[in-house]
Amino acid sequence: MSAGFATGAVRGSPARMTDSPGAVILDVDGTLVDTNYHHALAWYRAFRRYDVTVPVWHVHRVIGMGGDQLVAAVAGDDVEARHGDDIRAAWVEGADAMLDEISALPGAHALLEAIRDAGFTLVMASSGKPHHVERYAELIEAGDLPAAWVSSGDVEQTKPAPDLMAVAMERVGATAAVAIGDSVWDCRAAQRLGIPSVAVRTGGFADEELREAGATAIYSSVEELTADVTSLKPQERSG
Repeated sequence: MSAGFATGAVRGSPARMTDSPGAVILDVDGTLVDTNYHHALAWYRAFRRYDVTVPVWHVHRVIGMGGDQLVAAVAGDDVEARHGDDIRAAWVEGADAMLDEISALPGAHALLEAIRDAGFTLVMASSGKPHHVERYAELIEAGDLPAAWVSSGDVEQTKPAPDLMAVAMERVGATAAVAIGDSVWDCRAAQRLGIPSVAVRTGGFADEELREAGATAIYSSVEELTADVTSLKPQERSG
């Protein structure tokens, strides 16, 4: 994907309209690209820069939550008030430094093709920074397969708030959707919006956690999901 991604698809360009049976809202970080542990380390280092030590395992438990909510979630409201914006800036710096280490998960591009070929309208939705998502789009060779993209730059609140998914549906005019992600935060956001969610274990969350968060199906890999993509059942939102 070209540099136009950040100023075009993410920033509100018109999406292609189809006769799709519904939209598939597909997460990127941790679902299609292997980023979760990189992000956990980047956040850990960002907190340490401001003399806040949060165990890496604890940070991992909130990966998938948007940075606008993550600082308070793991370190408390006082740290958010005193250092929140600085810690987020430090995280971006740390994550930027590791971008060249990121790789697509096996089968990521094939999943996009399978969703398109099954007749669904594909919308990519990520809590990540637009320039990170642009890089991930290149890694998975997304091209013009998605009808639209949504990132943290498009909403005031990220996951587990349902805003990203709501905007994703609005952008393609979808009345029914199903979300695919790798974390409990994806599932909770979908649940709040009132649409079903499907989880992939690539984020490092346990099946029980994902089910409790609302996942209706769990797959061990992107490739396993691709083989079963026609079973996806978009539903009209009830939230």
